[in-house]
Amino acid sequence: MNKNTTNRTENQNLGFQDVLTEVLRAGAQQMLRAAIEIEINTFIEQYKDNVTESGLQQIVRNGYLPARTIQTGIGNIAVEVPRTRDRGGEGIIFHSALLPPYLKRTKQMDELIPWLYLKGISSGNMHEALESLVGPAAKGLSPTNVIRLKTQWEQDFETFNKRNLSDKQYVYFWVDGIYLEARLEEKQCMLVIIGVRADGRKELVALSGGFRESEISWKGVLLDLKNRGLAIGPKLAIGDGALGFWKALKQVYGETKTQRCWVHKTVNVLDKLPQKNQKKAKEKLHEIWMAETKENALKAFDVFVKTYEDKYPKATDCLIKDKDMLLTFYDFPAQHWRHIRTSNAIESTFATIRLRTNNTKGCMTLKTGEVMMFKLIHSAEKRWLRIVGSNHLADLIEGISFKDGVKNGAAKLTKNSEKIGEQKCAA
Repeated sequence: MNKNTTNRTENQNLGFQDVLTEVLRAGAQQMLRAAIEIEINTFIEQYKDNVTESGLQQIVRNGYLPARTIQTGIGNIAVEVPRTRDRGGEGIIFHSALLPPYLKRTKQMDELIPWLYLKGISSGNMHEALESLVGPAAKGLSPTNVIRLKTQWEQDFETFNKRNLSDKQYVYFWVDGIYLEARLEEKQCMLVIIGVRADGRKELVALSGGFRESEISWKGVLLDLKNRGLAIGPKLAIGDGALGFWKALKQVYGETKTQRCWVHKTVNVLDKLPQKNQKKAKEKLHEIWMAETKENALKAFDVFVKTYEDKYPKATDCLIKDKDMLLTFYDFPAQHWRHIRTSNAIESTFATIRLRTNNTKGCMTLKTGEVMMFKLIHSAEKRWLRIVGSNHLADLIEGISFKDGVKNGAAKLTKNSEKIGEQKCAA
């Protein structure tokens, strides 16, 4: 292919992309307009029985507000929000939930800005970076506007760190220390706690700069939670074994049980085995934590140890030292096992931003890193799903015990039912 043909093909591709973008933008605009129409029709329907003294309908349409432009990932979209008139003078006004009065950019754009900060791009270079990603949609985001957004995020983070927790109760904690891709002025990571509420919803509990292996750092985080009203600790905490969190937990919430993350443990054990043995060893480890009962798990545990202890004692020692805390999950509902055997709730959230190395040119303060991380977690939190088997959380709060994933009371009830059935058969 000659140079002219290559250029012509590239120009055709660019033309196709431009047309595709226009089609997407037009489609988005049409869908947005239709959604807002549904909103206002529902609003007017709500007040259809309200009439004035003269018998006229009180709430009616009254044209449109001035057109405005919303910045999106596919460019600017011009929108017109309809407005209403209250003939009764009661001040009833239609407000679109989709397009609040002062919204100028989509949430996706707001998520992109803290991400770029974490990539190490300064506010001065923000416009150029955004423009390369979303095109002309970035024109309204000057360095000044970015700084204003950042100031608002700092206020949100401060409010989060001062909120009262006296009405909160968490059943599970996932904990970890998250290293940022962007470099910080201080060599620290973000200490993160995600909790499960009594209704099964997951939410960010704590976020603070500190040292991952530091007992003092984690103790400060937990004491802060307790001082703000979280009097009762979670039933179970899940995390990596290489955390200072565990010693701190005993001092602040001593009754909380502990579960070591099987993903982290598997990686640590396999790291102490030759490459040729790792596939088979991983299968044997899998047989432990996927066993249906604790008894079967212990048998599989012993098999692994006997298989590798002679030649690879470091690998088996790594497994044995956390034996009890690796199998704690058997004392909790079986439907929860998929959630509590690992710290995946945190790992999956930070899969795209958690790296072990700091390789970007930019450098930010610890405070800025905390704020940007907070915004990203807060955004991700809206997409977190309720845990499976959330109906069992109330059982745990009430102190009902479980064995091999089944309520002890339920197990006894089943045995009693079997006896009754046997007696009926005998009769």
